[in-house]
Amino acid sequence: MPKISKEKKDRIQEQILLFFYSIFPKQVFTADIAREIARDEEFVKDLLKNMEKDSLVVKIDKNPLGTVYGRRLRWRMSNKAY
Repeated sequence: MPKISKEKKDRIQEQILLFFYSIFPKQVFTADIAREIARDEEFVKDLLKNMEKDSLVVKIDKNPLGTVYGRRLRWRMSNKAY
């Protein structure tokens, strides 16, 4: 698999942030984000984890009833980034 340059990763992260900004304060699953920006789910998940380290996005791992998701994650833009 070809390597993706840092510049291209940064652009994709900008697309993700733009998507989050357009739906703020909704929380969306990784699969929905990947579908929206037409990218692979695992690639998007890696980008989101990096963005979480930079405090740009927030990971939600529990549903509204407080049950921890087994295999899914929801994300939203952090208040700091907004």
